[in-house]
Amino acid sequence: MTLAVLVVDDEPIARRAIARMLKDDPEVALAGECGDGASAVSAIRELSPDLVFLDIQMPAMNGVDVVEAIGAARMPATVFVTAYEQYAVRAFEANAVDYLVKPFSRERFAEALRRAKARLASRATAAHDATTSERLLEALAAVRARDEYLERIPVRVDGHVVFVDVDDIVWIRANGNTVRLHLADREHDLRETMATLATRLDPKHFARVHRSAIINVRRVKAIHPWFNGYHVVTMDTGQQLRMSRYQHEAFLRLATVRSEDPPA
Repeated sequence: MTLAVLVVDDEPIARRAIARMLKDDPEVALAGECGDGASAVSAIRELSPDLVFLDIQMPAMNGVDVVEAIGAARMPATVFVTAYEQYAVRAFEANAVDYLVKPFSRERFAEALRRAKARLASRATAAHDATTSERLLEALAAVRARDEYLERIPVRVDGHVVFVDVDDIVWIRANGNTVRLHLADREHDLRETMATLATRLDPKHFARVHRSAIINVRRVKAIHPWFNGYHVVTMDTGQQLRMSRYQHEAFLRLATVRSEDPPA
């Protein structure tokens, strides 16, 4: 049985690369290519492909919008193509959704195609399809949450509102039901709990190193061991913050970030 495959990506080079690799497999046939979400919706409805390679990050109508327009229950088997880093991709893995992270190798592509074939072969009952749809919706919800991370935070200054870019925040200190945003040259108070604000900050860029402190990992200058399992984090402003000994995951991620920084 030959599988009909639709390729959706707004980048022509990416579409051609996938189409070229599909030619290596005699069990699949290229049903078509789409460069935007709207044409993808039309092609899926018209062609009813068995499998779709779907880019998530497209202008106007992205991959999430395509799935919602078709409906998860009616969506063909899908391999997501994404530029998201590994921390976001874990949401796909946990929900058994296939994915490719750009740039991907021929071997990784072959693996994703093999997994997609296995899923199609196992779709024997409606119950299985329903479970797959539920997992797809869960994964898409995780992607949407990623898109909703704060980029700017409104704060009040002298009776008016100014917007603080989250990239400019060095660290954040909790104080009851408020937080203080520490920038290199100023501070701002915000009526927000630390727990709520933490869920709205990109975990790739911000880490909670103590119950009362969140730091911008891109502003970390050094991490030094202290005593009893604690560490001290030095920010690029010179501010030193104690890291809780229970924040091992945050420490490991920070250590990785620092080791990958280019030399000055």
